[in-house]
Amino acid sequence: MTYNFDELTERRNTNCEKWDNCAERFGSSDLIPLWVADMDFKTPDFIVNALKKRLEHEILGYNIRPQSFYESVRNWLQRRGWNIDTRKISFSPGVVPALNFAVNVFTNPGDRILINTPVYHPFMYAVNNNGRTLAKSSLVNSGDGYYTIDFDDFEAKLASGVKMYIMCSPHNPVGRVWTREELTRIGELCLKYNVLILSDEIHSDLVFAPHKHIYMASISDEIARQTLTFVAPSKTFNIAGLYSSVVYSDNEELYRKYNDFVTRMSISSGTIFGDIALEAAYTGGEEWLRQLLLYLEGNFDFVISFLKTNIPCIKTRKPEGTYLMWLDCGDMNLSRQEINDLMVKKAGVAMNPGRIFGNEGELFLRLNAATPRATLEKALERIKTVVG
Repeated sequence: MTYNFDELTERRNTNCEKWDNCAERFGSSDLIPLWVADMDFKTPDFIVNALKKRLEHEILGYNIRPQSFYESVRNWLQRRGWNIDTRKISFSPGVVPALNFAVNVFTNPGDRILINTPVYHPFMYAVNNNGRTLAKSSLVNSGDGYYTIDFDDFEAKLASGVKMYIMCSPHNPVGRVWTREELTRIGELCLKYNVLILSDEIHSDLVFAPHKHIYMASISDEIARQTLTFVAPSKTFNIAGLYSSVVYSDNEELYRKYNDFVTRMSISSGTIFGDIALEAAYTGGEEWLRQLLLYLEGNFDFVISFLKTNIPCIKTRKPEGTYLMWLDCGDMNLSRQEINDLMVKKAGVAMNPGRIFGNEGELFLRLNAATPRATLEKALERIKTVVG
């Protein structure tokens, strides 16, 4: 089947956060939203059909999770080079909730938790909102949008009494796919200082050749025992609203403690439709993903070419992973607030201000490129009118 990612689907007035929450979030409803990380592509047919088929049985009572759910996760990850044990897969109603659960299970109030900034802002909330102490190690921007880890600073922060490290892999918002060498060094340092790794790998399917995603827990047995991995089909297949994800650890004690917590909180059962969608995605999603990645790469190339030709004061780099683009607006010679006002109030385009990802994002914007190309073109033309 050929999927039509150019199809424009009206999402307004569907209680869609991305489109219907612009007025509250940005002060205007007349915006092209390129902010929150969901896609403007229809959820693929094999998922929708699985949900429809379940609705033919018109009783929606309490459900149990079948063994095929766990096997679909194992098989999907196995095809990507990581062999896991289905007995150590635990459920969560989303990666962000799972990170918060893990913070509460494995650390105490006041404990130091390390992140690399700029980074997905709910990492900070998971630390601060749960009474833990945030430690930051800034990524290093080489000047052309390519970010690396400052390992001297990273180790110094680990040595300062950090109990947990929350890793973003692939990285949101800078689009890095960490190499085996980088992951090995991260893992070995966390082992050296006995720091637990929470590895958010929700974007692990969205990786572009020649880059290859490597799961942190696949690096070595020792690192696997120090790691909890968080994955979900929500970004890949545009099913975030169904709230279904999984948490995995080879470490029996880590698995048991996390699983005991979600069981005690009565949140381990999930929903009928979340379970069905996850299993359908991981069972039949290979061709959809192949076509999606090709389309997203075309979108990246389009944005880069358009900016270079028409708005050279805004620079970006092709992401190695994710469908998010990190726009450097430093050459606009405007303040953070002036940049945001220009985009929203004059261009009518809503993007995430980079500052929410950390101080390092002060003069950046995060653009969600997972939308039909016509929408991207319309947004960029608007920006060109007020900037170019």
